[in-house]
This record gives sequence, C-alpha cells and structure tokens, in this order.
Amino acid sequence: MSTTGLQHELLLARRMSRLGTETAFEVLSRAKALERQGRKVIHLEIGEPDFDTPSNIVEAGVVALRVGWTHYGPSAGQPELRQEIARYVGRTRGVDVSPDEVVVVPGGKPIIFFTMLALIDEGDEVIYPNPGFPIYESMIEYAGGKAVPVRLREDRNFAMDVDDLAALITDRTKLIILNSPQNPTGSVLSRRDIERTARLIGDRNIMVLSDEIYSRLQFEGEPFSMLSVPGMGERTILLDGFSKTYAMTGWRIGYGVMRSDLATQITRLMTNSNSCTASFTQMAAVEALRGDQSAVEHMRLEFQRRSRMFVDGLNRIPGFKSQMPHGAFYVLANITGTGWKSKPLADALLDQAGVAALSGTSFGQYGEGYLRFSVANSIEMLEDALARIERWARQNL
Repeated sequence: MSTTGLQHELLLARRMSRLGTETAFEVLSRAKALERQGRKVIHLEIGEPDFDTPSNIVEAGVVALRVGWTHYGPSAGQPELRQEIARYVGRTRGVDVSPDEVVVVPGGKPIIFFTMLALIDEGDEVIYPNPGFPIYESMIEYAGGKAVPVRLREDRNFAMDVDDLAALITDRTKLIILNSPQNPTGSVLSRRDIERTARLIGDRNIMVLSDEIYSRLQFEGEPFSMLSVPGMGERTILLDGFSKTYAMTGWRIGYGVMRSDLATQITRLMTNSNSCTASFTQMAAVEALRGDQSAVEHMRLEFQRRSRMFVDGLNRIPGFKSQMPHGAFYVLANITGTGWKSKPLADALLDQAGVAALSGTSFGQYGEGYLRFSVANSIEMLEDALARIERWARQNL
C-alpha cells in the first residue's frame, strides 16, 4: 500500500526514535542498486564469510527437513543441541556448563536484545566498545538505558584500555559489553586485560555480555573468555553462534550461555517473540559442532592471509594507514591522511571507484577518521579493490 494520500498520520511509539540501524545493509542496498544499473561493485561492506556452509552441515539440514524436523520446538532450543553447546562451551572455556544454562536463538542479535530487555531499566548505564557493533548502542537506548562508550584507541591496536573502562564505571553501571575478536577493528582482548576487568568489577553486581561470535577466527593464540574467570560465571552472558564460524549467516542460529535463572527469563522473551528457533537448523548445528572442523581452520587461515595482503596494499596508498587485525575478517583503516571525513569518503569510493566499504561512523562516534573493509572476498577481488582505491586516490587526493 502506498503511503501517498493517506489521511491518518502514523503515530509511532516514542521508543522507535531511539532505535538505530546496521549501516552495512543500507550500503549493500545502495551497491546492489548500482549493480542493477550495470556498474561493477566490489563488496567489502557486508560482514559475512564468502564461503559456502560446509557440505556435511548442509546435508544434515537437508536430512532434518526430510525426516520431519519442521515443527515447533522448545523455546530454549532442542535438548540435543543445548547439550552439545554445553559440552562445546565447557570444553573450549574450561568451565562446567549445564544445558539449562543454554538458550538457542535465531542469530546472535537476539541475545543482545533480550539481555537489554531482561536487565536494563530506565537510566541504567551500559558500557560498550566504540567503535563497535552498532546494535549494542541501538539496543541499549531502545531499552531505555544510557549507552556509555569506552573508546578503543588505535595506539593500543584498538584493544580496550582497562583504565579507560575503570573511569566510566558508576553506581548506575548495570552491564559491560566485551567483544573479542572485535568488530570493526579486529582487535583481541588479552587474558590479562580480561582478568584485570574482572578484578575491576570485583564484588559489584555488574553483568558482562561477552560477545565471542568471532572466537574461532582469532589469528594467533587461544581466545580467553570472561566466562573462564573464577567467580565471573554467574555474572557473564556468553554470546556465540554459527554464522561466522561455519559460514551459516542465512541459517539464523546463535546462542547464549548464562546462569540458569537468567536463561529462564531469556527463554520467556523467546516464547513471546519468536516462539522457537527453526528445528531443522538446530539439527544442522548439532552436526556443525560434532563434525569435521577443517573448514573452520581453512577459513581462519584464509582470512588471516587476506587481511595481511589487504593491510599491506592499503599502507602503500597515500592517505590510508592500517594495522594488522588479530581476528575476524575486517580491516579498519585510518583515513585522516586523505583529508576526507569518513562518510563522504565511503560514499565517494562506492560511487566513483565501485568499492563498497563502511564509514567508521557506522560504528559510533569514535569511528570518525576510519573506514571498515571486510576481507570476506577473494584475493582477486581484494586486489582489484586496492587498485581501484589507489586510482581514486591518485585522482582525488
């Protein structure tokens, strides 16, 4: 129905004005529109692996459909998958996890959203990384909380400074969000920084949302989780999932691990919103955790190789400067040397060079001066993108 000529104004709830967005999908839409006009665009904007879901997982999903996993399931997730997640998290984080501490959800974002709805009252403060995943700030503000950014600084390779965090904690702090490996910077929190953060929290009743969706894509060393710190298990909500690790973005399946009484409340939110996560995708997820893991290691090594190549290429282009990320599949480039602001430069590269990237401001106020490039594309396409950016720089800088 067209909105032209409608007689009644749409009266939205005030909370809708506090809802943000994820700019990657807006830029993708613009890039697709250019492609429909016959333009060739190299997509370095969207944050998803360019690999196909491993064949054993696809086959498990197909079999699940054929044998009848097409009906409602428990809101918290199928028991078989919750048990498998509990085993996996227990093994990788070195803690005991019970299936009743696991909630399966359609993607990673519901754990962010449900955490805010379950824990944050009007005026409660939530500290989150900035530049960071934009849905953090959006959901904090939508729930009525106060979003308090902790700045990630380039001189620390964008790893959070615990001293900066300490200065932001107040009596109203209810939740701290950690993300490692981090989007958009590719930074990694060290075990030392995580343990220092735990000591900083001390006995205060502050919860931690530990977003570890890229944990299997850390390039060097073993990832360390706040869940693994003695005494922090009951105050940590682990967010993880299958989208990035197993190239399953379209399957929409993630999970949270948390104390069982909170899991009960998150499950109530699932019941009221989605009913349940699709049953056949859960059976595919069981195979993902039980089956061959070589595809994950292949992706990790390939993203590391691409990141190194792309960083080296960017650093040869006047006005662009980047450090090597330590995980995920993003490169955050400092573009202050170009003399351009982030959003106009991202627009110019898309419109004039056919390279789709994201303005750093898509990830918060401290993202000004940066562009984020996703290296989830082939080496050939990344090389082409670098050549296009270099030509544009020669002509416009």
